[in-house]
Amino acid sequence: MKDDQLLSDLLYLKLSYVREHHPSLAKEAVEKNWTHLDFLSRLVEGEALRRKDRATQRRLQAARFPVSKTLEQFNWSWPKKINRQQVQNLFRLSFLKDKGNVIFMGGAGLGKSHLATALAYEACLAGHSVLFTTAIDIVNTLAAAQSTARLKAELKKYISPSVVLIDELGYLPIDKPAPTCSSRSSASATRPARPS
Repeated sequence: MKDDQLLSDLLYLKLSYVREHHPSLAKEAVEKNWTHLDFLSRLVEGEALRRKDRATQRRLQAARFPVSKTLEQFNWSWPKKINRQQVQNLFRLSFLKDKGNVIFMGGAGLGKSHLATALAYEACLAGHSVLFTTAIDIVNTLAAAQSTARLKAELKKYISPSVVLIDELGYLPIDKPAPTCSSRSSASATRPARPS
């Protein structure tokens, strides 16, 4: 009966790791002569790691990356001229604390999207909210929102994340009504990111 109550309480408290692993860890605690505090510490550590992992997975899903990219996957032999140290320094993410912006500029096929995606991916892993989008998607979404009087609500989607990665700047033409929407909303969309 006590086991049923314990499982029920753990379910109610949403302590899934503790619920699943307390019997095996209790057995290990007896075999290895852990103190009560050691046993509790292992349970809490496992629960915390599971929650952190789930939160990271939710952030990665919410970011809407088309593909996951990391700095380790980047081919440093192309382009020939790249300030590797400067790029790697960005991955310390100090620009977020400083509310700064990062822009990768260059010709097509040089790895700008890869580096930007990897940087945003790293921010996700560090606990920051991220949104991946394209410039044309922003313009079209905001133009459509303006025509249905939902501009303010749509702008929040771009302002709320700590990091907004805008890919493909200048690749696609923008329809006629869209520039009006874009120029009106740019002051709000470029305000510093909210503190994380």
